[in-house]
Amino acid sequence: MEISVTRARRKTGRPLSFDRQAALQKAMLTFWRHGYETTSISDLTAVMGITAPSLYTAFGDKKRLFLEAMRLYAQSPEVLQAQLDAAPTARDAAHQMLVSAALGFTGETTPPGCLLASAAASGSTEAIEVQAEVASIRTDIITRLTNRIAKDGLAAAEELAALVVAVIQGMSVLARDGMPREKLLALAKTAIQAWPKIDP
Repeated sequence: MEISVTRARRKTGRPLSFDRQAALQKAMLTFWRHGYETTSISDLTAVMGITAPSLYTAFGDKKRLFLEAMRLYAQSPEVLQAQLDAAPTARDAAHQMLVSAALGFTGETTPPGCLLASAAASGSTEAIEVQAEVASIRTDIITRLTNRIAKDGLAAAEELAALVVAVIQGMSVLARDGMPREKLLALAKTAIQAWPKIDP
């Protein structure tokens, strides 16, 4: 789902003195590792190798930087839709989502768990706005998977789609707790066994 966030316009004048995409990648990993609220501007500038004024010029502010990092992290809706459409059945699509989550949450070069889960709101206005954007991504995933399940003629399509997303969120928590990849893959296999059979 396209996140409706207006990027901060960079002031005209001298071009940026740093690789914006590389800096964004570093910011994404920092948010992913430490969470949105606990990551400070000084944390970001240190890892990105830029000054605070440069950060504000290139990205706007911390919230906009996080939202752009989230777009970099999240699978585009078009790619997700293509994968759902290509799957022989909704069950296959759901299983692939679970397996992909298990693999992605235990990458060798990335922090454990899911970046989106690091955006939990604590009550501040800024955090609540970020959480609303994250929630909209999950809602879009549920909607797209619901439509794919409905094509197979299964009842309770929305509930099944929400179940898949809920399991994925739980897998993120377990990955952050240190659960190894093989156990998460086994969890994905067990979870998909609950999928209802399609009557011939």
